[in-house]
Amino acid sequence: MAAPPPALRGAPRELAPVDQVATLLLAMGKPAAGRLLKYFEPDEIKRITRSASKLGAVSPDQLDVVVESFAEEFSHGSSLVGTVQEVEKLLTGLLPADQVADILAEVRGNANRSVWERLATVQESVLASYLVKEHPQTAALILSRVKPAIAAKVMGHLPLPSRNTVMRRMLSLKPVVDEVMQALERTLHEDFMINGSRNSGADTHAKMADIINKMDRQQMDEALSSLAEARPKSVEILKGLLFTFDDIVKLAPRARTTLFDAVPNDRLVLALKGTEAEFRTVVLSALSARVRRMVEHELNGGDPAAQRDVMEARRSITDLAMEMAGRGEIEINPGGEDDALIR
Repeated sequence: MAAPPPALRGAPRELAPVDQVATLLLAMGKPAAGRLLKYFEPDEIKRITRSASKLGAVSPDQLDVVVESFAEEFSHGSSLVGTVQEVEKLLTGLLPADQVADILAEVRGNANRSVWERLATVQESVLASYLVKEHPQTAALILSRVKPAIAAKVMGHLPLPSRNTVMRRMLSLKPVVDEVMQALERTLHEDFMINGSRNSGADTHAKMADIINKMDRQQMDEALSSLAEARPKSVEILKGLLFTFDDIVKLAPRARTTLFDAVPNDRLVLALKGTEAEFRTVVLSALSARVRRMVEHELNGGDPAAQRDVMEARRSITDLAMEMAGRGEIEINPGGEDDALIR
């Protein structure tokens, strides 16, 4: 009888984790192992391949130990909890320590970035109404972590007092400990990634503001007055999200010029019918001399227009202003300051 292979003589050798994986895959055979190998990364397959090529003979007892070890892990279910810690335990021993550290750093970074990247896709008015209800320090921290262009758009939807408070707090922010940041990211994950209503723009204040924006001025004032009796805080949030045709005079001159450059002349003439002389003067000052003369001529000599058509023209202009603000082309200023600037 031939002498037993060296691997079977004496005490059984201890198999490293990567050797155990290689042993199990070899024991499974090509069809089953092939189905598993496609889930491994190329570097992992290389390590397993190198281990398998140097593995030599493995005794039946050792094979039983390997199989039992894997079976026990699966039966207890402990390794099926999808956490970074479990991934770290899984990779330790299978890959070099420095490579494990790099992978986990990337995994943790991707997890964090996904929250902030997803936040960047949330409608600015929705995010603004969310931040108004948070503590100013929390709002400042959130806006400090998103891209500046997004933060600027969100601030454009905040009521003036809230905007100024948040900006002051952003200037004095200090480093935040990891535990606090992780808690904030978990909350944002729940509110904007798990809670589908926010992600789909179903925030009640944003929806209501969109509805009120399309009312005429009298209806808008009546609606806000009625709501103020029962929901005064909600009315404050709504006011920060509203932008009406009357608010056009609160835009900076450059913003008005940019807006009216995109409005057809006949629509502007229709929208200006019935407006006060002071309002009309502010709007006309944003037009070029040639366009202004033409619009003035139409206003002075044109036929009266149906109120419904006038209101529709005004709504189309305010809708356009909101769209342009959303794209960062202008900054609308619901708070009423005189220093709103085109972006």
